[in-house]
Amino acid sequence: MGKTDDALNIIDKRTPTDPELEAMVAEANINAEVAQLIYEARTKAGLTQKQLAELVGTKQPVIARLEDADYEGHSLSMLQKIAHALNQRLVIHLTP
Repeated sequence: MGKTDDALNIIDKRTPTDPELEAMVAEANINAEVAQLIYEARTKAGLTQKQLAELVGTKQPVIARLEDADYEGHSLSMLQKIAHALNQRLVIHLTP
């Protein structure tokens, strides 16, 4: 098998199946995805963090935290405010 630089593949190869580790990786992945979605939507709209913060009624550091892949405090209400401010719709799916 060839070399890989995919962190998830490396973790899978080096660790036995561990449900707790898998849950932690899944949560970290979701946090990173949400952060990336917020960042991409904001930059596509041509807004700075400060401008988006003003539109949703918060401060720039809050937006910076939301765009941080390590942040674990995303709230549905804040995501809805951001979507509304960017003229987008928030869609959430539950999958098995």
